[in-house]
Formats: sequence, structure tokens, C-alpha cells
Amino acid sequence: MPRLNAAALLLAPLLSSTALHAATPSYGERLEGFDYPYPQQHFEFQSQGQSLSMTYMDVPAKGKANGQTAVLLHGKNFCGATWEQTIATLSDNGYRVIAPDQIGFCASSKPRGYQFSFNQLAQNTQALLDRLGIAKATVIGHSMGGMLAARFAINHPQSVQQLVLVNPIGLEDWQAEGVPYASIDQLNQGELKTNAESIKNYQLRFYYNGQWKPEYDRWVDMQVGLYHGPGREIVAWNQAQTADMLFSQPVIHEFGRIQAPTLLLIGGKDRTAPGANRAPKEVAARLGNYPELGRKAAAALPKGTLVEFAELGHSPQVEAPERFHQALLKGLAQQH
Repeated sequence: MPRLNAAALLLAPLLSSTALHAATPSYGERLEGFDYPYPQQHFEFQSQGQSLSMTYMDVPAKGKANGQTAVLLHGKNFCGATWEQTIATLSDNGYRVIAPDQIGFCASSKPRGYQFSFNQLAQNTQALLDRLGIAKATVIGHSMGGMLAARFAINHPQSVQQLVLVNPIGLEDWQAEGVPYASIDQLNQGELKTNAESIKNYQLRFYYNGQWKPEYDRWVDMQVGLYHGPGREIVAWNQAQTADMLFSQPVIHEFGRIQAPTLLLIGGKDRTAPGANRAPKEVAARLGNYPELGRKAAAALPKGTLVEFAELGHSPQVEAPERFHQALLKGLAQQH
């Protein structure tokens, strides 16, 4: 009996490890195997000498159509699918909704040799809208998508009826604040270490203010499945390239150029600050203060309106969807 117990004890960690490994989802390089909430469509185009495919969802108005289109731009650790509840809410309220996955992310192409920039991603998005015959839209960006939405509004003002920034990162210039530069090779090594535990811990801290709900697991699975799948090398490489992009291409200094009415929706518990983990302690301590950053950004915008969710984190649309969407719809109606 003692020998059997010892063997069982030795075997237990192996069984646990095997069970954990089996439970970790594995998706294809373009997120094959993950269920999107609406049918996927594909925009095929040429960019930087390559044939690329941008996956997007095009959801018609379910309620009485109001003749308006909303374009939803996802964050770096997110996908178009993460907008699931927002798409449903906007569609129910008469909007046609376009939710693309940017090149390098999620269900879209993962090019190895691609010069990622917010200017390029904005141009890709404009090309998609041109293909769909959309002349003007309400552009809603979250996290990294907020930086992209701001760049889009600056570069393509004729296409933006209203702008909404949901906890956008880049409300401060991290390099100017003293965060050291990390090379793409260094960033890539960090990305290759990504696992379910690191993703969940990060989201728990920054997105949900330490309070986890079972419905958040789906978004962890979505992200970790890409890193755990056969395309992990190119997924990590694109993530490193885009991490360099958002560190080295700040948009905040140009907020004064944004002419569209802009709604800022800010979760006040957010402390997201890419690169803070490699910054000196005194620098890291002052970064990611979203209540302060949101107010400064609103003041810098010619037509800015700030709505604060004091007790919410980086993803208010996922953490408190009913409250968030009520504020979103109210803000959109007031900007008309």
C-alpha cells in the first residue's frame, strides 16, 4: 500500500499536467476552430507587395435601420469577436455593424515581413470601407483599437461621423515618460512565453479589477488558443511587431487634430501601461493613471466628451455590458 500511494503521488502531477495540456485550446494560425458570433467574411487585397485577407463581420441592423454604420476596432489582446455584445446592442438599435480583425491579428492574415503601423492599419480599414461602399461611419475603438481609431480619424476625417474611444491605450507617450525601448526580438521572446495562466492573470489585474467571472474564460481561450496552436511562431512574431508599433507610434500628441465629435468611455480602475514592467519603479508608478489620462485626453480633444466608470477596468464593455452600452447609446445620441 505505501508503495502504491507513493506511485500515485508521483503520477498525480503528471496527470494534472496532462489534463491541463488537454484542456488548453489549440486554434489555427487564423483562429480556425474558434466560433465567431456572426458569419465571417473576407476582404482580399494587396498591401506591401503581398496578398492579404482581412476577416470581418458585417452585421445588418436587426431593429429599425437608422441608416448608420458602426465600425468596431479591437485591441491588441482582443478580436472582432470580443465585441459580441456590442455588435448585438448596436444592431438592435438600428446600426449596421462592421467588425474587422486587423492584419496580423485573430482570423486575418499573419504576414512575416510586414511593416506594421497605425497609418497602414488605418489605410487597410479605409480600403475595407471603400469596398463595402461605406462613406461615413461611427468609429469605435478599444484599447490598441483606440489608438488606431484616433489615427483613422486624423488620416481619414471624411469617413468619420463620430468617434468613440473605449479605454484607449496610448493616452500617454511611454517612451517620452522614460520607459526603455525593447527590440522586436526581445518582445518576441516574451510573447513566446505566453500561456493561459499569464493571460488570465494579466486580464484579472487590468481588465476586471481582480474579479473574475466564468464568461471571461472564453476570451482567455481565444487568445491562448492562438499561442498554443500550429501558428504560434508567426502569432508571437506579429504580436511583437505590433507591440513595437504601439510603443513607438504615439497618437496622443495629435488629439487636437481630431475634428469628429469624440466620446471617451473610461474605466477608472484601468492601469494598463505597456512597457511599465521594464521601466524604473518611479516611472512605472506614475503610468497608466486612467482617471487622470482620460480627463487630459478629453481636454485635448476639440469636441471631446468624457464618461467615467470609476469602478470598472480596461474592458468595461465586457465587465459591465449593460451599463456600458447604455452609456454608449446615450453618448452617440447626444453627439448627433
